[in-house]
Amino acid sequence: MNVTHSAHDHDGTHDPAELLSWYNISEDDLAILHKHRGLFLDKIEVMKDRWHDWLRQLPDYEYYFSDPSVIEHVLSQHDRYWELFFTGVVDDTYFAHRRTVGQTHARIGLSMTSYHGGMNAFHGYAIDILKEASLPSEEHIHVADAFVKLMHLDTAIVVDTYNQMVTETITAQTRSLMEMATPVTEIWSGILLLPLVGIIDSERSREIMNATLAKISQTQARMFILDISGVGVVDTAVANHLIKITRATRLMGCESIISGVSPAIAQTIVELGIDVGKVKTTATMMDALGGAFRRLGKEIRDL
Repeated sequence: MNVTHSAHDHDGTHDPAELLSWYNISEDDLAILHKHRGLFLDKIEVMKDRWHDWLRQLPDYEYYFSDPSVIEHVLSQHDRYWELFFTGVVDDTYFAHRRTVGQTHARIGLSMTSYHGGMNAFHGYAIDILKEASLPSEEHIHVADAFVKLMHLDTAIVVDTYNQMVTETITAQTRSLMEMATPVTEIWSGILLLPLVGIIDSERSREIMNATLAKISQTQARMFILDISGVGVVDTAVANHLIKITRATRLMGCESIISGVSPAIAQTIVELGIDVGKVKTTATMMDALGGAFRRLGKEIRDL
């Protein structure tokens, strides 16, 4: 029986030897599981039947497993899962398979509560098998202990992978929402407009700056209108974020105008002693648009 040593894998997780050490799983533990693999694998069909009976009790059973082909596939995957469990070899292949389990749960939205429940059920089946085996007391304890430790390691890998995928999904969704919330639009040749709505924090400020500078680079715009009439609160932090954005656009040769400065916002800025410096501000977007046209040597005329 052996543990294959390797460098950190591509997911940034620890190598098998390191994690086995953390869970106090020894070569002897893996060896004794391999030695008695027949006890469990010979009864794998019984274990799967009992697990399926348990699965049917879940509230979400019909939603996830109403298709017979799906449950057939899931049950077939248990064969591979438990075959690997009792090989006595924990290597990159073993870890990759466990991560696949976590990825599958995350993709279909099956909760970790269900996974933990299923693992607990299989642990109960394994204990029943050990009771029937009548092994010497010391060996019985060693097998049971090794089984639990390796099962805990499996659970950690699955849960960690699941959480990583959920976090990546949330991050991607947040990024998409940020992009939708920062629609920098070229409303006229050389003029960009970004109407802001909601709360501006450091993260959103970075998204706004990145989107704005990218659009300036793409369009070679010379004027940028930042409308804040939809911003709920303008305090020192928000004002500083806005000033930084206008300074960054100026460095790219694009002049900024902050429009939508209401009397309440103006009063707040004065009371807070915020220095807006050379930032040009207007009360309305129309005023800002008129100013932008004049800066470009254009004018708006009634037809």
